[in-house]
Amino acid sequence: MRFIKGHGTENDFVILPDPDGELDLAPGAVARLCDRRAGIGGDGVLRVVRTKAAGPGVAEHQDAEWFMDYRNADGSLAEMCGNGIRVFARYLVDAGLASPGEFDVATRAGLKRVSLGTSGDVTVDMGPPRYLGMAETSLVGATYRGAGVSVGNPHLACRVDAPVAALDLSTAPIFDADVFPEGVNVEFFRALGEHHVEMRVFERGSGETRSCGTGTVAVAVAAAMGASGRAEDGTWPDGEWTVDVPGGRVTVTLAGGTSLLKGPAVLVAEGETRPGLL
Repeated sequence: MRFIKGHGTENDFVILPDPDGELDLAPGAVARLCDRRAGIGGDGVLRVVRTKAAGPGVAEHQDAEWFMDYRNADGSLAEMCGNGIRVFARYLVDAGLASPGEFDVATRAGLKRVSLGTSGDVTVDMGPPRYLGMAETSLVGATYRGAGVSVGNPHLACRVDAPVAALDLSTAPIFDADVFPEGVNVEFFRALGEHHVEMRVFERGSGETRSCGTGTVAVAVAAAMGASGRAEDGTWPDGEWTVDVPGGRVTVTLAGGTSLLKGPAVLVAEGETRPGLL
């Protein structure tokens, strides 16, 4: 199996070119690919497949040539990945499968518009975030309250006062499964300045990662709500936010009811798996 390795702010992925939809990716195979000691290693898998070959009920009605089939590191399906779609778009342009500029990518969360050149940062229109209400999570015995935000996938963004580096994310945060029946990505963020925050994230199906693109959008929404005094009414003002993650920095723009995510996308290696790995 041919693969490419890439990352966006050190949120790393195994990219599998499969234009005609011929790969049978069982959850166990994905988990072995993402294993950092016995496999290639990654926070998830990006299968590159033509939308018309993506399978029934997935993306065949979306008007885009390419479908991003994203799997978490444990093999479970995910609706969307903000860092992943930037890496996905960078691969398409690098491989000559798409031209630099703007084009749509089909995902389980609908069409996403990407914009990129032959090099440099990639910008994604992540669509309108959706406020899910306030909720709580507990981590190592401490309780945190945050804003539930959907960016195609569910998030709980919790503001903290201490540096996020001090948090123990070695175990999964506990949340109310009745509130988040499909699981939730939990972010902890701290204000560093005006429209500038730092964050760490524990992703469902992957554990703590160095970055989460959709999570940075959720954090920008939560930070904007809090900074404007609208933390309980589910609205937020437009603005541009700088979000620092352990793996780097991205920019989130909230404007006109939608959200734009801009950040790096880097391809680092390519090769083939050996017989027997999967």
